[in-house]
Amino acid sequence: MAEVGVKMEVDSDGVAVITFSNPPVNAFVISIIASLKEKFGEAMSRDDVKAIVLTGKHGKFSGGYDLNVFQKVHQTGKLSLLPDVSMDFVVNTIEDAMKPIVAAIEGLALGGGLEVAMGCHARIATPKAQLRLPELSLGIIPGAGGTQRLPRLLGLPKALDMLLTSKPILSEEGKRLGLIDAIVPPQELLKASRQWALDIANERKPWVRSLHRIDKIGSLSEAHEIIKLARQQAKRTSPNLPQHQACLDVIEEGIVQGGYPGLLKEKKVFNELVVSDTSKGLLHVFFAQRATSKVPNVTDIGLKPRAVKKVAVIGGGLMGSGIATSLIVNNIYVVLKEVNSEYLQKGIKMIEANVRGLVARKKLAQSRADKALSMIKGVLDYSEFKDVDMVIEVSNINLSNNPVIAIGRLAWLAVIENLQLKQKIFSEIEKACPPHCILATNTSTIDLNLIGEKLGCQDRLVGAHFFSPAHVMPLLEIIRTKKTSAQVVLDLMAVGKIINKVPVVVGNCTGFAVHRAFFPYKQSAHILLLLGVDLFRIDRLITNFGLPMGPFQLEDLTGFGVAVAVGKEFANAFPDRAFKSPVTDFLIRNGRNGKNNGKGYYVYEKGSKPKPDPLVLPIIEESRRVANLMPHGKPISVTDQEIVEMVLFPVVNEACRVLEEGIVVRAADLDIASILGMSFPSQRGGIIFWADLVGSKHIYTSLKKWSEKYGNNLYKPSRFLEERAMNGVLLSAPVSTSKTTSSRACL
Repeated sequence: MAEVGVKMEVDSDGVAVITFSNPPVNAFVISIIASLKEKFGEAMSRDDVKAIVLTGKHGKFSGGYDLNVFQKVHQTGKLSLLPDVSMDFVVNTIEDAMKPIVAAIEGLALGGGLEVAMGCHARIATPKAQLRLPELSLGIIPGAGGTQRLPRLLGLPKALDMLLTSKPILSEEGKRLGLIDAIVPPQELLKASRQWALDIANERKPWVRSLHRIDKIGSLSEAHEIIKLARQQAKRTSPNLPQHQACLDVIEEGIVQGGYPGLLKEKKVFNELVVSDTSKGLLHVFFAQRATSKVPNVTDIGLKPRAVKKVAVIGGGLMGSGIATSLIVNNIYVVLKEVNSEYLQKGIKMIEANVRGLVARKKLAQSRADKALSMIKGVLDYSEFKDVDMVIEVSNINLSNNPVIAIGRLAWLAVIENLQLKQKIFSEIEKACPPHCILATNTSTIDLNLIGEKLGCQDRLVGAHFFSPAHVMPLLEIIRTKKTSAQVVLDLMAVGKIINKVPVVVGNCTGFAVHRAFFPYKQSAHILLLLGVDLFRIDRLITNFGLPMGPFQLEDLTGFGVAVAVGKEFANAFPDRAFKSPVTDFLIRNGRNGKNNGKGYYVYEKGSKPKPDPLVLPIIEESRRVANLMPHGKPISVTDQEIVEMVLFPVVNEACRVLEEGIVVRAADLDIASILGMSFPSQRGGIIFWADLVGSKHIYTSLKKWSEKYGNNLYKPSRFLEERAMNGVLLSAPVSTSKTTSSRACL
């Protein structure tokens, strides 16, 4: 086991090298911080020490503070659990030390690691070292001086960009901007850092205390204008994230009042944000996403993933071409099969366009793009399937000219799937492929047991549910049946990671995890509409809640034919609680099909944002008369909060059934799937995490009240929700005892 601790070595040149170790990324924990204080105190008191070099082991400086501490703070509410480093350790011990201290940075300096380095009097780094302050992505701000020192070292514009976006820079850019003093090869890092420290001690190089610098801040009026523009940008891009405005407040305090007052405000605001719901939600997402890689009886039974070097994709439409793109840009050979030359050429052209788009957006280098396009081969038969490691079947019958729509991370399939066609294809590929080949389907609705009922190798059948556009969207639902082998699941998880997806393993049911949990989303919005609530108010409130758009604008974008088709699938699967709204049929009869023809609930004109269409209101009124849901024929009176809850609580209710049926391994998996697949706001932690913050008792009593008041089973509380509410148990609590995993992460 690797040693955790701090060591100090003093050579004859008078330089003390203090090295801290806490693998894998040298996270700062209480014991490391305490030992660093002790070693610095010793170095300061020794007459034979002229200067100090601070460095980390394992090829890294530091990944920052151990985030498990923040989790404990969230669980207990005790701020006393946080390491008190901002004023005492970083400012007093390092920056105000009477002997020069140089940070020797290799690999990375993230979060608190970079803050400690900025407290030193110089920073020497290796090439391509990553420098980052990611705190805002976790709902907090830097708490050890980062808001004050980074602007003074980098200049205000670049510092704001790094802080507000949580994006890293490399040491080369850091050197150009002044954050890094020198870049040297790894083998020369300690030697160069020691010499730099001695040069400061001997007054051959300047002794720089970053908190005292003002030369890069500019005039007060210039700083105010830069911060004003940053505030406006943050309001547009992060309207529901308080940490961005709070960070700007703290930076402005330091510029106006000085570095030390800025540090005091930083500490105060940090302590406020660290216990906020936003921080709780984002930190939960951080750990939950990493936990998806732990699947009981798959990842813990000693299996190793097999190499998947060549994949056949059946179907070159929008989804198939996106999947193929994801594979080839990540060095996996693809055989693309279509039914005729025309469709095949269209598929290849879409893949080429996808790759060009990635290059244009600077997501892919041209050299990698050229290599990727050389890794695909189009075919019209199964002759090239004899040596593939996996087949992904993506055969659908298009329902419209827009087979799949994705907005942000929100995606809905616009296809009708054919069971008989899929059964025929899998019968053919079972014969054409080698015996180790994984047989995957991208079905979004059809039961995998039906697809594979005639196969002789049902242990190799698995669902690979991508979200469109597949080369962009991050979620991959892996659907396993009771017969799918653990090896196949593990192999597909490995492929998902190679192609930069977040694989979430789920069980087999209509809609699987994401679409199953969210099928009440639009249905509950329609009930509200038929009860007399303004549809544009509903959309506005859902957008204010944090989703990229409301349910009616989403319906416009997917097309009303899709809404009808998807509604039928869920009505067949869940007839006891599915709701059929007359609105969609009336819109279709009136020649409306949403964005497809420019007319839906909104009007769509090229070059303009969607605008509410007043001409749709008579159609809505006609639908309300037919539905006859309004009590005494009058619209109901509801608050903004009730509208949001009436749309989203039925989703929570269905998610409870998903948990009870064991469709997901853990509640956190459904949280991640809801964020990556349905664009549920990440700052709310996912659908189940948010529900626990709201409280199961409130959700249960609200649903029960609406069910009785409006007589609709969509609101009827599930047994799982009722039991949890009555017993005061969190919805996220495990349904049954299973192995737990620990996560280590840092900031």
